[in-house]
Amino acid sequence: MQPRHGDRHDDIANERRSESLAARRRAPSMKLYSWNVNGIRALHRKGLFDAFVRAHRPDVLCLQETKVSHEQLEIELPGYHDFWNCARRKGYAGTAILSRREPLKVVMGFPRRFAQRYRFADELERDSAAEGRLITAEFPDFFVVTVYTPNAKDDLSRLVLRHRHWDPAFLAYCRQLERRKPVILCGDLNVAHTELDLAHPRPNRGKKGFTDEERRGFQALIDAGFIDTFRLFTQDGGHYSWWSSFTNARARNVGWRIDYFLVSSALRPRIHAAQIHTEVMGSDHCPVSITLRR
Repeated sequence: MQPRHGDRHDDIANERRSESLAARRRAPSMKLYSWNVNGIRALHRKGLFDAFVRAHRPDVLCLQETKVSHEQLEIELPGYHDFWNCARRKGYAGTAILSRREPLKVVMGFPRRFAQRYRFADELERDSAAEGRLITAEFPDFFVVTVYTPNAKDDLSRLVLRHRHWDPAFLAYCRQLERRKPVILCGDLNVAHTELDLAHPRPNRGKKGFTDEERRGFQALIDAGFIDTFRLFTQDGGHYSWWSSFTNARARNVGWRIDYFLVSSALRPRIHAAQIHTEVMGSDHCPVSITLRR
């Protein structure tokens, strides 16, 4: 009995879908890392930064709290294009993106026209927009945005800046980018989203990094459709990316998860893994990463 033409077409279509799926599975993945290095020069002098790059071989590496000025840059990584947004104040804040593939475009900070709609100075007129806290790199398939979100401070003196200005501006900016193509945003967001994201939630409620205002700022990203990639794979607590340098907190794993990779929902099918690399030393933070199917 001869097969009907419709059955034959279905068989061909199924074969092609299977071949396409197999090809995607064989395709190399892309590794993106984010790390608050808390001073890149010291990490580099100790050989820890170069060792990390050799061991992990990130395709894109986003850094926060680089604490370096342009005239102090002394890092050369063969095979990487590097972009640094340095704070005007020496030894403070700063971000960087290092990429094996040259981006189509790189923007330092918020674009000028966009930034005019917001106020980034706190009550002491410290301008967070001049602290090198943001870099955007455009690639063919997506944007990579790395951010070092302002800390609310122990006395919460920067909470108003954070809650009323920075967080809304950052969300609006990411949504603006998303109208063009999907967004991968990463960095030190200086907030534990839920009680699972810090070792001692009850005594820290209302303190910097765990105020209702800061948590709402993070939740606004989730409500806008951005996905916390780590929670795609791990739903329990006890996983942290920052530890106080006091009381042997890291050895006791008394920490906070405040370093993230969030992605547009359109990229969710391509997220193969999301990890926290607690074995990497050299900073009070450890790197976090995602593996993206190409």
